[in-house]
Parts: sequence; C-alpha cells; structure tokens
Amino acid sequence: MEEIYFGILTVSDTCYNGKNSDKSGKKLLEIISEGNLIPKSKLIHYDIVPDELTTIAQVLVKWSNEDKCNVILTTGGTGFSERDVTPEATRNIIYKVAPGLMHVMMQESLKVTPLAMLSRGVCGIRKKTLIINLPGSMKGAVECLTFVSSAIPHAVHLLRNNTDEVVKTHIDVQAKGPEVPLQIRKSKVNVSAVAFRARKSPYKMLEVDEALKCISNLVQPLGIIKLKLSDALGYILAENVTAIDPLPPFNASIKDGYAVIAADGSGIRNVQDAVSAGEMPKNKIITGVCVRINTGAPIPDGADAVVQVEDTELVEASEDGTQEIKINITSTPRVGLDIRPKGCDIEENSVVLVKGTELKAVELGLLATVGLSSVSVYRKPIIGLLSTGNELQNPGEKLKPGHIRDSNKTTLTALFTQLSYDTIDCGVCRDNPDEVLTTIENALDRCDILISTGGVSMGDKDLIKQVLKEDFQADIHFGRVNMKPGKPTTFATCNFKGSIKYIFALPGNPVSATVTAQLFVLQALNRMSDKFDHTKIKIEVGEDLKLDKERPEYHRAVINWEGENGPIAYSTGNQMSSRLKSLLSADCLLILPAAITSNEVIKKGDKVNAILLKC
Repeated sequence: MEEIYFGILTVSDTCYNGKNSDKSGKKLLEIISEGNLIPKSKLIHYDIVPDELTTIAQVLVKWSNEDKCNVILTTGGTGFSERDVTPEATRNIIYKVAPGLMHVMMQESLKVTPLAMLSRGVCGIRKKTLIINLPGSMKGAVECLTFVSSAIPHAVHLLRNNTDEVVKTHIDVQAKGPEVPLQIRKSKVNVSAVAFRARKSPYKMLEVDEALKCISNLVQPLGIIKLKLSDALGYILAENVTAIDPLPPFNASIKDGYAVIAADGSGIRNVQDAVSAGEMPKNKIITGVCVRINTGAPIPDGADAVVQVEDTELVEASEDGTQEIKINITSTPRVGLDIRPKGCDIEENSVVLVKGTELKAVELGLLATVGLSSVSVYRKPIIGLLSTGNELQNPGEKLKPGHIRDSNKTTLTALFTQLSYDTIDCGVCRDNPDEVLTTIENALDRCDILISTGGVSMGDKDLIKQVLKEDFQADIHFGRVNMKPGKPTTFATCNFKGSIKYIFALPGNPVSATVTAQLFVLQALNRMSDKFDHTKIKIEVGEDLKLDKERPEYHRAVINWEGENGPIAYSTGNQMSSRLKSLLSADCLLILPAAITSNEVIKKGDKVNAILLKC
C-alpha cells in the first residue's frame, strides 16, 4: 500500500486569533502522524483559518489542486452558529458529494449522543482529493474519523486510479460476500421498433449565427467567488479594481546618481547625505549641496532633478573612502530630470483593471502592485466529458474487430485544459438507452456543463437526444446546424436537482467534435465564466477552394502571417470529418459559404472571414 497524504484544516475564529489552543486539529495531527488508525498515513498540510467562507474555500482549493494531497480533514464550523460555514464552503468547491461517509458518521455518532443530529458536515471530492468535515470538538472529531477510517484507503485508491489496490480490495470484499451490482436506471426510450424509427430529423436546421445567438441568450455566468491571486490565473475579473495608493507613492529616482537643485547648474557640490530604496531622506536639500541616491529611492525635499552617476566626478572623499565629500557635476540638469513623479504610473483612486478583464500574468502583477491579495472573479464551469458508442476503446488497448480508439476525449480534454477549464472524465457509454440515462445522470451530478460525443445522428443507435428529451425532460434548443462539418450538433438544457445544466451533444467524428467544440462549446464556456467570444479576422486565401454545394463549411486552414499584403490562409488538405490530422497544423477555420452553382470556388487571393482557433 502506498502512502496516503493528509491535510488538516482547523476552522475557528478563537484558535485563529490565539484566544484558544487548537486541541482538535492537534489531536488529528497526532493520529495521522502515528499512522495507527489509517496505515501509511502522512501529514503534509496543517493550518488554522477563521470562520470565513471564502478563506476556508481558498485553502481547500489550494490543497486539492496539489496532486499529492489525498485527504483533507476539516474540524470545526459544522454547527448552527451564525459563523459556522465550513459545510457551505466545502459544498461550493467540491465536484461531487460522498453522502455515505456523512451517513456513517451521523449514524454512529447518534449512538453516542442525540445532539449529533445537529451536525451539518459535508463530505465530497474535488479533483482527486477526498474532503471530510469533522465536528469541532476533539472527542467528536476523533470519533467521526474513527467511524470512516476503514473506507479512506480504498477511497484514495479509487481516486488515484490505483488499479492493483482497488482490485485487491474488491477480491477481499467478494470473498466475504456478493458485491451489489451497479443499479442501472430504466430509460423511457423504446428502441425495439427499429423499422419505425424517424427517417427525417424533427429538429429545425439553424444557421450557425442563429445557433450561436441561442447559446448566448440562454447561457448565464455561474456566479462570483473570491480567490487568492495565486489561484486566480485565467479567471475573469468580476469587479472594477481601484488603486488605494498612487504609484509610485512618492517622487522617485529613475537612476543611480545625485539628487540636486536644477537651478544650481553644473559644478561642485557638497555631498550631504545618501538615500537608498526603502529609506526616507533625513534632510532637506539646500543650494550648493546634493544627496547620493539609488534607483527607486524617494527624492529628498527641495530637490527637483537627479544627475546620473556617469555625469559626475569625485572631487573629495574621506581617507577610508567610505564618504563622498564633494563631487563635480559635469552636465547641466533640468527640472524633473530622471524623476518619476508621485502617481505617474497609477493615480490614487484610479481604476486599474475593469470588470471583465481576463487575469493573466501582467494583470495579476498589477493587482499585487495595488495591494490586493485576493480578488472577486466569475466562477469557471466544471466540464463533464462523455464518449458514446459500442465501437469505442481506450487509447492504450489493442483494437478488437470493428472497433476504434476514442480520440475525442483526449482532444477535448487538452483543448479545455489549456484554456484553464477543469474537466471530468465521465467515461465511455454504450449505445443502450438505460446505460445512456444512468451515465448522463451520474455525469450531471458532477459537472455544470456536459459535453458528449457521438449518438446524435439518425442511426437506430443514436440515442442521446431521445434520452435527454424523454428521461430528463430537457429542452433541446437546436438539434441540427447548417454547417460542414458538424450538422447534427445539439444543444440542450435541463433542470437537474434544482440546477440548470447545459448539455452539448457533439458528433462523434473527431474533426466534427473538435470544430463544433471550438465554435459552440467555447462560446458557452466563455458566457459561463464571462469571457469574450471567438476572435474573427478577414483573411486572404492562398489557393482555390471548392465550395460545398449543400452547406457552409468551416474549412481547416493554416495561416502564413508574413504574406506580402498581410496574412494568407492555406488549406490543411482533405477535409473529411474523420480526419483528425487535418487539424494538426490548423490555426483557423475559414468560413466558406455554400455553393450557389456547381463547381463554384473561392479564388486564390479572395478574402473570407475566419475564426482563430484556441488550440
């Protein structure tokens, strides 16, 4: 068995302020460090925070973002007090709940005291970390940890995909008795009457612009959270940020040299003092004297220029060389020379970043400059990725007859991850309505937006739309789009356990899935996190391109940015929707209209609209 790494978070205003000692957290620390209750347990994090929802959530997010932290135990903040918000903070950041752990703790605690019914703890999973809320009392925290300790190693192995340990546990369980099979839900969709299936789609064909407008009208931002600057990269700012101080906060020297009175001109000066960055000048400068000054240091009162050291000569120094007594200024200074005036970079009370700004490296640096340690941002959506099809196998498996490897999930995971979105693997689902229902239901429990690939065309095994409509009472806002590739792209919403869920059912062909994800899904993700939409440009084509006679085409192309008259786009070759290789070098999609006459082409040198790709 490999080591299990723990974080212990004590939530208590009084412990945080030093008014009480942290008995519960220290006792949990002792138990974990000893490794007797949970074998091979090891402590890697311990902290105390006040009863503040945002602060608790920030620590949980930070620790669970680390691959090494397997389990986080919180103690405190689970009661009825106004400031008891640990369950709310936990619920806000977990991807899925683990109610069984809480049920066991409650069941066993009630045997100890009936007051256990007042505990409001939450257990759940974020990424690959299990989070368990324990009571604030030392006795209650230790008891509850003991009640669930036997399940923690197996939970960690499942989250870490430790197949050997998982199989070993399953064998041990099976030796003691039969394992309860997965409960597959029964779908309302009847697929037995294959001959009578619909042979024409009941869904209106939308133009691409109509479909994009539909998404824009329906999808809403998920809400606002507060994050530490270290966790806010890639998020969208949810408020204007105003500078509370000017920058620089004082007149500052741009160079190493001497602060002088410009009206004194060139010539001999007495060196009165020295001032470095981080120090305040001691004396006011008067005529005939100067102060040695370093870059970034405050300008002494009375000085109105800085002469760089290169424009001076030493005239007199102390015998040991530690003091400059007199210098000769060889150039004539002017007022303001090499001085950064107070507030010249950022004025006090000025808006430095506006709501809607994406926080990248420079933006985060600017927020730190104006004194912020945390910032309000729009929450990013959690994306569930589901592949469907009887023919699919995982990439590392040897192909069976009639099967293909699933590339869609790998491609889409990489696409969304490089755009700083969190994804969840919701598995591969066979073309069976009961399995489709069960898998989608489990997926919607864990994500804000579900992206499926396959199962949306007109075959008798294309079940996604039927299951969404009949089993989830989903509103299917469009089920066909007039474009190539990606015609059967589907967008739906449903109310799932009190929350609106967004669902994109994309075609199964790899290029179709990737192009429609770029075009439609990214628009939804941008709306949910309040980002801007696609960048479009007008671009010249470098070769004749034949137009499709039925549908507008989103043609994969690569851009040469150094053309004589501006950027030029060239086709990546064969545009079959199954040919993922055509996307390998593509950095844009050329928007080509449908042909009006047969054999119509876009001529070399013509200009067309293009969407810049995000991958």
